[in-house]
Amino acid sequence: MRRKQADKREVLPDPKFNSILVTKFINVLMYEGKRSVAERIFYRAINVIGERTNKQGLDVFQKAIDNVKPMLQVKSRRVGGANYQVPVEVSSERRQALAIRWLISYARGRGEKTMSDKLASEIIAASNNEGSAIKKREDTHKMAEANKAFAHFRW
Repeated sequence: MRRKQADKREVLPDPKFNSILVTKFINVLMYEGKRSVAERIFYRAINVIGERTNKQGLDVFQKAIDNVKPMLQVKSRRVGGANYQVPVEVSSERRQALAIRWLISYARGRGEKTMSDKLASEIIAASNNEGSAIKKREDTHKMAEANKAFAHFRW
């Protein structure tokens, strides 16, 4: 470690569901500090999920996040002039951050009209173990599996 690790900030739970995970999700969803817009998009998406699945929207969201979380990832490691993709386990905080980031980025790339519809569709797909975010997790795991031979370079 070259420098001091940055302190983790305390994130306050959101007002509607009293969930820290929801706040973190809204923070990543937010553009240019426009929290109210991000909150509106997220809460609408949760309502749409509730209507489409006839389940609690927040439960579907939670399941989607759990399904998207990766267990392994690869990190580049330079050994003797060659770069190796070394598989490493992902810390719980990073797993959550990656899951949130992937869900939002693939939702943005979808074809529906509004962002809340895109987000709802991606979350529903992820909760059913399908969709682009799940594919990204599978690809990450495949990459780690393929490079298992270099696991002894772990540091």
